[in-house]
Amino acid sequence: MSALAGRPEPGPAPGRPATPPDDLVIATTSGLIRGTRTPQARVFFGVPYAAPPAGESRFAAPRPHPGWAGVRDAARPGPTAPQPPRGRFGRLDLSPFFGGGWERGEDYLTVNVWAPPEPSTPAPVLVFVHGGAFIAGSTRGPVYDGTAFARDGVVLVTVNYRLGIPGFLRLPDAPDNRGRLDVIAALRWISANAPLFGGDPGNVTLAGQSAGAIIVTSIAGAPDAQGLFRRVIIQSGSGTAAFTHEQAGIVTAAVGREIGGAPTAAALGQRSDEELVDVLPRLSGLDLATADAHDPLGGITPFSLVLDRQPADTVADLAARADADRGAPATELLIGSNLDEGSLYLAPFQDLDDSTETDLRSTAARFHPAPDRLVDAYRSAQPSATTAQLRVALLGDGMFGAGTRRFADAHAQAGAARTFVYEFTWRSEALDGKLGSCHLMELPFVFDKAGLPALHGPGALLGTQPPPRDLAARVHATWVRFATHGDPGWPAYSQVTPTVQQIGETWTQVVGPHAEEFRAWGLSALSR
Repeated sequence: MSALAGRPEPGPAPGRPATPPDDLVIATTSGLIRGTRTPQARVFFGVPYAAPPAGESRFAAPRPHPGWAGVRDAARPGPTAPQPPRGRFGRLDLSPFFGGGWERGEDYLTVNVWAPPEPSTPAPVLVFVHGGAFIAGSTRGPVYDGTAFARDGVVLVTVNYRLGIPGFLRLPDAPDNRGRLDVIAALRWISANAPLFGGDPGNVTLAGQSAGAIIVTSIAGAPDAQGLFRRVIIQSGSGTAAFTHEQAGIVTAAVGREIGGAPTAAALGQRSDEELVDVLPRLSGLDLATADAHDPLGGITPFSLVLDRQPADTVADLAARADADRGAPATELLIGSNLDEGSLYLAPFQDLDDSTETDLRSTAARFHPAPDRLVDAYRSAQPSATTAQLRVALLGDGMFGAGTRRFADAHAQAGAARTFVYEFTWRSEALDGKLGSCHLMELPFVFDKAGLPALHGPGALLGTQPPPRDLAARVHATWVRFATHGDPGWPAYSQVTPTVQQIGETWTQVVGPHAEEFRAWGLSALSR
């Protein structure tokens, strides 16, 4: 059977030892798996944490995997969630983050695990949830190689989850946020199986970036997920990015029009994965603004979480309860965004120097009921900025920056556990210097993969000039330190002193940066 399809092996093949090295054959709760060894890690690809979603079950809550006989080959990556191509993004090559895109196969609710090569004491575990606008992405992106974490004594786990219509479309006969339920199911599997890989289930950090970070914000405040992790890392997400029920209903109705039938789990369960993926481009451009809410992600995707309350509104409640209940450990938080988040959505598609005042105010109007006042505040705070630079700043804060700061404020105000805030400021000179410190830019440094050849070149994320030699090592070590001890190496963010660590050519601690801009979003140094 094909190992790529994640099929189990019935038994040892001729010439293969009947008993491979013990630390490469793991008896998980679903069955035996066989991994591989590199000089710096033991690696296990495509390990199931839930049953394959097929047919109508694509729209049900995740179920335990039925298991397999024999030893399952975990030597090569397995299938991914159905998704449209995402390697090219205008003039920018994003293949290091999206790999080959959709790799067919139903058994894709899986994790990849990188474990230290020689386990001794229980190691901290870092669980990473990829981004991709809730419609794309997987564990197969080359940037998400966890070798550096294993080398440095951390068990790194990356998670595949349902995307697009199966993962996040609101349906009357299915649970909401099924992709989020997948991540919680993966955390439960990790809690039960981490010791088998040398990991400590009592020292788990849940991390995510972009859409993955938005999922993590909702899990951080979810009572049914408590006890499955000790710390949280939120990279370029938002605590205010969930859709209202009305907004989700607009997307559901649009899907119904596109398929020419009832948008229900029963009906969609009869459609092929290919049909559901083909619908996605036709959802682009939906107007999700309502009388009560703007589109929190500015139109970049027709999907998000669907929640009654924003995660920033629930995390403080949970933290306060944890503080009151001395038996419930509070969750430490590392959270941040990038200085030029918005440039990823502009620079690859147009000449930013052509940005007009109309473009600037149109960007502000996506997110704010008083766009002129917002523009004036940014112009006052950044008097030397060009119109293009202000447009990038407004777009980035509208999608990620303001929601990141609000989540940090809420967590810090609760006071149950420490909050640490960063801002990634190193600027790539890619795309004629217009890409800057855009969305995604911190990821190669977190995973210590800044040397990946595909990240370098005129149309690549890091451009043609190498970043500072020690930046990746230092950023990666910071994430390892937080996952291990809960302290990234700078003072905690507090109501008295809202310290932000700026990470770039130099590392600078700043108290309350961008205060004037955030006040225009209704945020003070700490929202009250």
